[in-house]
Amino acid sequence: MASPNAKVVLVTGANSDIGYETVKALLESDKPHHVILCSRDVEKGNIAMEQLLKECPNVTNTVELLQLDVTSDESIEKAYENVKSSPGRLDVLVNNAGATFDLMLVGGTISLRDCFNKAYDANVTGAHVMSYTFIPLLLKSTDPRLIFVAGLSQITQAAEKYFPTPDLPAGWPKEISFETIGYRCSKNALNMLMLDWNHKLKADGVKVWGVAPGFLRTNLGGGSTTLKDMPELQSAGHPREGGAVLKSVVEGERDADVGKIVAKSGILPW
Repeated sequence: MASPNAKVVLVTGANSDIGYETVKALLESDKPHHVILCSRDVEKGNIAMEQLLKECPNVTNTVELLQLDVTSDESIEKAYENVKSSPGRLDVLVNNAGATFDLMLVGGTISLRDCFNKAYDANVTGAHVMSYTFIPLLLKSTDPRLIFVAGLSQITQAAEKYFPTPDLPAGWPKEISFETIGYRCSKNALNMLMLDWNHKLKADGVKVWGVAPGFLRTNLGGGSTTLKDMPELQSAGHPREGGAVLKSVVEGERDADVGKIVAKSGILPW
């Protein structure tokens, strides 16, 4: 149960990688937090909770598990009712849940259309519906914060060097062994969504950001081939780096950068 002084922080997609490391960073903080760890899969959520208790045995901050699938309106509504019942408010919503289906497309297990539609559903529509649904609980906070986790979405950076997608020779069809475009397009759309929510909620005093956690090794992509396995990504950092950036935003260190895409190194270009 959350103490009255604790900041209530809900993190979607928090059973692994950046979401998990964000929860862990907040649990280990010397500032009071009650963290709601959201997981689409309850079993994976329970495993994450067990791991957190092992890694953070002496913390005074608290965490609870909440089943949540951001691609399901019914699941989002159920989660809302749970949080409305207890703890009854929300101070920070971290829209972290995300997915890429590009590697499935490369592997021939999903169509081109479904690759894009599923990415937008999970990464954009899910974050939008989550935000819309949970705004009433955020408005009960004295310091409401709404965070959208950006990805490989900066157009100016991609135009200069289209990393990590390798160069391709002339000819059609292209022999593509690694793909990111469905994911990247959806994350660009998420940046626009952040700007819109920042505009809508200014008069309500809600602080809104896009947060770029960094170029990190994660299980994004799922299945037997994940981003951790790609040779192009060996320079990527540990997900804990992303958790630290998100913690800094939750705890007020980046309040001067509201309405922007923030990273450890500063403000990112579009």
